[in-house]
Amino acid sequence: MRIKYVGVFGGSGFVGTAIVNQLNDAGYRVKVFTRRREASKHLILLPYVEVIECDVLDDVQLGIAISGCDAVVNLVGVLHESGHGSFDTLHAELPRRIALICRNEGVRRLLHMSALQAKPDAPSHYLRSKSAGEAHVLAQTAPPERADEMQVTVFRPSLIFGRGDRFLNMFAKLAKRMPFMMLARPQAKFQPIWVDDVAKAFLRSLENPDTYGQTYELCGPRIYTLRELVQFVQDILGLKRPVIGLNDDFSYWLATVMEHLPGKLITRDNLLSMKLDNVCDKGFPSVFRFQPAAMETVVPDYLSDYRFRNIYNRYRSHSGR
Repeated sequence: MRIKYVGVFGGSGFVGTAIVNQLNDAGYRVKVFTRRREASKHLILLPYVEVIECDVLDDVQLGIAISGCDAVVNLVGVLHESGHGSFDTLHAELPRRIALICRNEGVRRLLHMSALQAKPDAPSHYLRSKSAGEAHVLAQTAPPERADEMQVTVFRPSLIFGRGDRFLNMFAKLAKRMPFMMLARPQAKFQPIWVDDVAKAFLRSLENPDTYGQTYELCGPRIYTLRELVQFVQDILGLKRPVIGLNDDFSYWLATVMEHLPGKLITRDNLLSMKLDNVCDKGFPSVFRFQPAAMETVVPDYLSDYRFRNIYNRYRSHSGR
């Protein structure tokens, strides 16, 4: 299977940007499908990338977008439901429609982003909808020996970190502004993986027959509790903020309040997802032939921006400005 044109849904987002950059660097022709072209302006100048507006809820537009692609990458996902789409619409129905159109258009390769701990009986709607999406795309894959037909690979990453992430950067902002921090489910476990390593796994699976029909869990080398992650961020920033861990009742109360505020830092459904440890059962898949980077070697580089601003602000306050 020789792939030349790759279509990417969700390519303007945090993970999508990393994947599109690596596809571009590898010489693939990339079509990024987005609801608003303005949201992908950071990709427009890449030499092999074309940004195309597409309403993913319109099957006609989906068919036009997918036509001519040798491979499709679906990264569409949301942590919170909104007016732009529900979990079921974006995590279950959209993958089903994309997979069906890909098969009808003769697309030979489909890479699908799911989530760690996605399962039909998961405690959260988010994880159950991700599980349904997995089932839909895998139902359309051909047996591995029929390589001329569509082959699917599913990825289940843990918490993804990197410059521009919405998790560690969020805690950095909160630590900078708040005199103390309250944490819902402080003992929840995560095994964070660098966004560039996630992108590398996608790229290395694209034309690898050994990955056909497979589902891969993607995790970094170390497990952290939520409390440890918050403390890690504070250590990088040189801050000391008391961290107050909440029990289940107060965690539920905090999530209930937060999901009705702008920004939705946490919702009750997020809290339900955190009942399951977000860690991998096995080591990093050997098929990709690399080991993921440790968080300690990557995060200080981009969180140091906050530390420099803290030093500058303290200097201003001491100088009376």
